[in-house]
Amino acid sequence: MEVQVLSGAYKETMIDLHTHSLFSDGVLIPSELVYRAKTAGYTAIGLTDHGDFSSFDYVIPRLIKAAISLSAAYDILVVPGIEITYVPPAQISKAVKECRKLGAKIVIVHGETPAETVPEGTNHAAIMARTDILAHPGFISAADVQFAKKQGVMLEITTRKGHCRGNAHVAKLARKYGAKLVLNTDTHTPDNLLKTELITETLLTSRLPKTYYNKMQKNAKELI
Repeated sequence: MEVQVLSGAYKETMIDLHTHSLFSDGVLIPSELVYRAKTAGYTAIGLTDHGDFSSFDYVIPRLIKAAISLSAAYDILVVPGIEITYVPPAQISKAVKECRKLGAKIVIVHGETPAETVPEGTNHAAIMARTDILAHPGFISAADVQFAKKQGVMLEITTRKGHCRGNAHVAKLARKYGAKLVLNTDTHTPDNLLKTELITETLLTSRLPKTYYNKMQKNAKELI
């Protein structure tokens, strides 16, 4: 597969904090995922496999181990984390605390995407729990966007098909109320990794100016 390296305005910083390996439903082991990201121009990558209470204690320690060795080997910042997925809203706060106790450096909650039937109330519960990033929050309410700003929870603009249908809605409300946005891929396969054309397309369909890419990258940098 041809590697497409970022260019122009997107080249200086490349942080993607939402990716999946074989530890959940991705197709690559962490070492290959990280190396492919490095060759694509990434400066930092988050390994955030799906998890729930059945797997937190299995997945997180292994991603931490991978992150330590791969950061040193490939000269790229690898951030071990987790994407809390389909956990009942009433249990999300407990899940966030457990994941952080296990050493996850970034905690994402799988939001109420328009592409799937996520339990209602997940977005609000994730914000209440002060997760780091609320992934693909779909048609999130204005009240919850304001709540995210207050709680310091970042909202995701995603490049992933299906999930991205809520991007323009999320971007509009986040800019209106001052909530912070980050751009992530939700990578499952090598072709999902960021490249110039994908960034440009995502900004366009999200109705965000090209300059907003740098702002979202700055937000991601602050987070890690």
